[in-house]
Amino acid sequence: MALARSRRRDRSADYWPGFVDAMASILLVIIFLLSLFMLAQFFLSQEISGRDAVLSRLNTQIAELTELLALESTGQDELKESISLLQSNLTDADDEKARLAELLDNQSGANTAADGAISELNDELDSERQLNARAQAQVDLLNQQLAALRRQISSLENALDVSEESSKESQTKITDLGSRLNVALAQRVQELSRYRSDFFGRLREILSNRSDVRVVGDRFVFQSEVLFGSGNDDLNPRGAEEMGKLAAAILELQGQIPDEINWVLRVDGHTDARPVSGSGRFANNWELSSSRAISVVQFLVSQGVPPNRLVAAGFGEFQPLDDGDSPEALARNRRIELKLTER
Repeated sequence: MALARSRRRDRSADYWPGFVDAMASILLVIIFLLSLFMLAQFFLSQEISGRDAVLSRLNTQIAELTELLALESTGQDELKESISLLQSNLTDADDEKARLAELLDNQSGANTAADGAISELNDELDSERQLNARAQAQVDLLNQQLAALRRQISSLENALDVSEESSKESQTKITDLGSRLNVALAQRVQELSRYRSDFFGRLREILSNRSDVRVVGDRFVFQSEVLFGSGNDDLNPRGAEEMGKLAAAILELQGQIPDEINWVLRVDGHTDARPVSGSGRFANNWELSSSRAISVVQFLVSQGVPPNRLVAAGFGEFQPLDDGDSPEALARNRRIELKLTER
């Protein structure tokens, strides 16, 4: 009857690791996607900030050039008004000259005075012509400067267009990179989940006849009494035998996992809540749990498992499976947990 109940418990527990595997995989995907999204947003914000700074400087230059163009246009208008005034004066002078010539014809006695007036008018006309020539030269210079300003504005507008196009291309590349990374991440998570399931299946085959080894979530749990003596961190013969089977399973699985999957086997040491005496090698439960995890890792390394695929961690009494203080609860909390995960 007891054997039947034990088998029913084993069968009922077989569904839970698969469910936890799926939830862990989904959680890994979500965490990686969030990390990727934050990384993409960071690089995008850096890119956009740079583009915004360039656009701001270009807009400032355009505003300054536009203001200068307005000032030059105002100066050109004033020069045109001056030229118009000079031309009006020149016309008036020509009319005056014509009237004086008429007076010369009608008043021969006033030839000397008329000649002086005509000479004076000619001098004024020459002076005004010189002023007109200088004004025209200034207008030509202003026209050249305006043409140069227009060319600079056109060049700046072209630079703005190129900058905006480059920003769009960068955004497209970031989006495409994110999509490809998401696909790669999903594939990696699926592959690791598959090999984790294979690893669990292989360990179940090896440890199927042991009642003191059980599955809790996505971990295999060994009771400390199976591997160590009380308050000790040295593997006993029975524990060495079990860890030898584990090492063989790891080496078998290692040859199947692709090199690009950066997997590790995490070995976690746990104790119960009772304090150690403090007079021995260990000052507290934390030291004892860490030392036991390291002992398991060192044994696996001695059996050929690569050290870079192993992690040892000690949790002391701070991660109990059972919050009770009965002998059974304390025994459940004294344990070594094994978890296949990605570094």
